[in-house]
Amino acid sequence: MRPIHYSLAIVCFLMTFSVFSQEEKKEKRFKIHTVAFYNLENLFDTINDTTKFDEASPIMEMNANREEVYVKKVKNMARVIAEIGADMTGNSPAVIGVCEVENRQVLVDVVNDPLLLSKDYGIIHYDSPDARGIDVALLYQKALFKPVSHGSYEVKIYDAKTRKRKQTRDQLLVSGELDGDLIHVIVNHWPSRSGGEARSRPNRVAAAKVTKHIKDSLMVIDPYAKIFIMGDLNDDPTNESVKGVLNAKSSKEDLDLKDIYNPYEEMFTKKGLGTTAYRDAWSLFDQIMMTKELTKKDDYSSFRFYRAGIYNKQYLTNKKGRWKGYPFRSFADGSFSNGFSDHFPVYVHLIKEVVE
Repeated sequence: MRPIHYSLAIVCFLMTFSVFSQEEKKEKRFKIHTVAFYNLENLFDTINDTTKFDEASPIMEMNANREEVYVKKVKNMARVIAEIGADMTGNSPAVIGVCEVENRQVLVDVVNDPLLLSKDYGIIHYDSPDARGIDVALLYQKALFKPVSHGSYEVKIYDAKTRKRKQTRDQLLVSGELDGDLIHVIVNHWPSRSGGEARSRPNRVAAAKVTKHIKDSLMVIDPYAKIFIMGDLNDDPTNESVKGVLNAKSSKEDLDLKDIYNPYEEMFTKKGLGTTAYRDAWSLFDQIMMTKELTKKDDYSSFRFYRAGIYNKQYLTNKKGRWKGYPFRSFADGSFSNGFSDHFPVYVHLIKEVVE
């Protein structure tokens, strides 16, 4: 028998693999979907919420043209979401986690933008106790993803001196069927590095422990659960929270049944890639990790991991000035730049064999 050869073509939502032998020609077709995450950088509305410290948001600090800026900001966010993964699938993400959003209404405005309206995105959002009022959420195409359950989980951290609780973002768990497959998505926005990386490290370790608890609880019920852990972690793939607490691994071959695979570690350590920059140094704070079941290569009867990436197209990069080469953020030096975000989005592609 001759060696088996593979050729790959992509048409809309399907990938086609052709397999040849002496006896016959077989053609396999695969569905492909994008799962993504995006920090929307201060997506606040123009209304003062007296229950939050939203006055400190860039748009609320502007003295004029707030409504005009808000409309542009929403449109810019919709454009990016519409294009993530589209070069591979011909479609926007089936599921996308987001953070740095003030409330549900700002997401309603984003998904009702003309660029996304036909996708019919649903929204899962909880108000969290963050002092600034920023939350995490999940957007999903209703035709592709059917939520089964969802809930939010508190992250309890305390000031080392006063022992008072610090208010930070809750974590969001959404379970549902992606085109018939049950998956679980944990959306995160871990505490910042305010005060320095070392000083603030215990806060992110505490957040990672909450994430691990959610993941472990799901795997007690089903050791083969397909779980995505995504978010702006404010830590790199090599930091204690990710490597130590979550025990995320960079190689699919090293995974035990309940381990986590992090495709972004090699991007960071071997390729020097990042999703956000500060003082001329890149960090890869935005990541999507997954359980072993999603990485299997021997059975594509359900969705499996195909590849991961950073959506860092040229239009999302600053072209000039002192921030040249950085992500083209929305707000800089007290004004609206008509940019996008100070973070690049991240995504993974999943494939599943189509049974005719």
